[in-house]
Amino acid sequence: MSTAPASVGSMSPHPADAHDVIRVRGARENNLKGVDLDLPKRRLTVFTGVSGSGKSSIAFETIAAESQRMINETYSAFVQGFMPQLARPEVDSLDGLTTAIVVDQERLGANIRSTVGTASDANALLRILFSRLGDPQIGPPNAYSFNTPSVKATGSILVERTGGAARERADFTMLGGMCPGCEGTGRVSELDLTKIYDPSLSLEEGAILVPGYKPGGWMVRQYSEAGFFPGDRPVGEFTAEQLHDFLHKDETKVQINGINLTYLGLVPRIRQSVLLKDREAMQPHIRAWVDEAVAFGPCPECEGTRLAAPARSSKIAGLSIADACAMQVSDLLAWVRGLDEPGAAPLLGALGDLLQSFVDIGLGYLSLDRASGTLSGGEAQRLKMIKHLGSPLTDVTYVFDEPTAGLHPHDIQRMNALLRQLRDKGNTVLVVEHKPETIEIADHVVDVGPGAGRAGGEICFTGTVDELRRSGTVTGRHLDDRAMLKPAVRTPTGALEIRGATANNLQNVSVDVPLGVLVALTGVAGSGKSSLVNEQLAGRPGVVFVDQSAIKGSSRSNPATYTGLLEPIRKAFAKANGVKPALFSSNSEGACPTCKGNGSITTEFGFMQGVTTPCEDCGGRRFLASVLEYTLGGKNIADVLDLPVSEALAFFSTGEARIPAAAKILQRLDDVGLSYVSLGQALSTLSGGERQRLKLAVQMGDGADVYVLDEPTTGLHLADVSKMLDMLDRLVDSGTSVIVIEHHQAVMAHADWIIDMGPGAGHDGGRVVFEGTPAELVAARSTLTGQHLADYVAS
Repeated sequence: MSTAPASVGSMSPHPADAHDVIRVRGARENNLKGVDLDLPKRRLTVFTGVSGSGKSSIAFETIAAESQRMINETYSAFVQGFMPQLARPEVDSLDGLTTAIVVDQERLGANIRSTVGTASDANALLRILFSRLGDPQIGPPNAYSFNTPSVKATGSILVERTGGAARERADFTMLGGMCPGCEGTGRVSELDLTKIYDPSLSLEEGAILVPGYKPGGWMVRQYSEAGFFPGDRPVGEFTAEQLHDFLHKDETKVQINGINLTYLGLVPRIRQSVLLKDREAMQPHIRAWVDEAVAFGPCPECEGTRLAAPARSSKIAGLSIADACAMQVSDLLAWVRGLDEPGAAPLLGALGDLLQSFVDIGLGYLSLDRASGTLSGGEAQRLKMIKHLGSPLTDVTYVFDEPTAGLHPHDIQRMNALLRQLRDKGNTVLVVEHKPETIEIADHVVDVGPGAGRAGGEICFTGTVDELRRSGTVTGRHLDDRAMLKPAVRTPTGALEIRGATANNLQNVSVDVPLGVLVALTGVAGSGKSSLVNEQLAGRPGVVFVDQSAIKGSSRSNPATYTGLLEPIRKAFAKANGVKPALFSSNSEGACPTCKGNGSITTEFGFMQGVTTPCEDCGGRRFLASVLEYTLGGKNIADVLDLPVSEALAFFSTGEARIPAAAKILQRLDDVGLSYVSLGQALSTLSGGERQRLKLAVQMGDGADVYVLDEPTTGLHLADVSKMLDMLDRLVDSGTSVIVIEHHQAVMAHADWIIDMGPGAGHDGGRVVFEGTPAELVAARSTLTGQHLADYVAS
């Protein structure tokens, strides 16, 4: 006899269903002050607060970092040796964690062969498609890959049979898609030999002009002591054979001072070690040398497609794989959907769904052959999102870093829909964000503050968006802020003429950019704003383009060293204490010998994960104990490097520690919204917006006629945008022209002149659709930007 089940209402909850919260207890990472926090799972939680308040410290460096560390520990010790080494975050306990996937704004690897297609796996699907349907059929998918060279070999092979083994002659051929002329890079380079060596000097005197080749250094000794030519004779006196060996000799085994080495001529070595790197990945001094010494152009053999002739000859419905990769993704999607091939239906469906994700996420204007190193931080983040949109995984924690960065207000609604889509699949979505449009869709808000740096690190509010408005926190008070159109705009003092711009999607653009005023260059992502700046403005005399690219420097670099601030501080310490300035540098005589001025020591355990701990001798302060006894204004050098910009400005502006040169630099840092950043903070920890503002502060010291800024409000809290606008006003009022590429409506409303690109993205953009004052743009409502700005100022 069966027993009827108990009613659902009378059943007690299953213990497994009780874990519906991520519990954080005692978080102390960076500036966090023992934070306790409960985050609901399977909900969309937005972290708000001023820049530097501790939002990322909770979401990324505590929750996501611990989740990834614990997952890594499930692998064998051998495998862990090949994985990133993650230290346990400073936190008492974390409960309820799920697998965390971080989708940040770090730019994609700047490998010269990395493209949008390879980064998204769209190329892999296209290669399979052409290997099945291409006419003529030339081979397997590798035959269509620009990263795979063709290989031919002839020789003997050992064949084993029942009667024994016998050697037979055999030929081996593997067809690859790599263009042999450019090795799959799509470009060739021509070197200016006058920039490579000075014929009047010998190698020992510094004939080689390539960065890194210093007289007496190992790189030069490989040539001067190889024995193919004399190192003490001017290069101009070499015989033809010696000059050929110096510049073009193929790989040859040599022995120098008893060490076996492979000698290679200087020209092929430069091509291998320098020119196969993406330009954006080069250090500034190497990039400057390359710009002078090397002329790049499309490969004449493959016409810049990277592909060998057989791959380009195989076509489907009239298109080769090179043609497909060069198409705008939205057009390629239409082509794929139009193919009627029942035998390849699953493959076409998977490729169509992937390309549809590009369109859904606002990247339909890209082409698959675009180099991934040229994508902005926001574009790179959205590209990373694509692989997660169709993922069948649930109960995953997704952590996003300002996903609306680089998005026009028209595209933010689409991004919001994607965030909701991830949540509705049963995932926990954590978003660090400043844009009110995204804060509005949150199920749960965590406001961190109340200030930045040492003044932050506390939870000011948790709850719903409506409760946030009534909370009285900085974010709550500014959530509904709306800028007003200026009653009067400045009068231009001149104009920069742009005529016939055609880079990327620009359609023969001609426009006059006013000087002496604040100009906003607007338009949807992909409309041609950056192309216009890069082609027509960035290289002009007196024009400084400040973008969000990473700051090149060592792990020891910090704002004090990058801005030159440390130099007057070191001299002031030395003068006050009667000692050498070198003592007050953690990279020189004053460095702790145990950690060599790094402040921490990493202990390696072979193939196991290493452990990084603060240096016991200096306590993580990086300096010798004897150096820390010297003070200025009651503080030692380590105390000064721990100061945030705002406190350092007050410290060096008055009293015994008054240093006008330092105060001047600190004032610029404060003006650009970096008051919370400490002087000794590692540059690698700064966001894209912070890096840009730091570079701007340095450039302001050198002076320029025209500043071009790429979204300077990125990473700025609502309360800080007005401070940025005040700084821009001061620049313009001092006689400097300022052009900002912007999506923030507050900046548009504050501008004197707007140049709007569009009307759409990709081949639907590339034209100037409006130029005039913000008031005229609002009145016309003739473009997407005008409509959103009108709605913004009317709210």
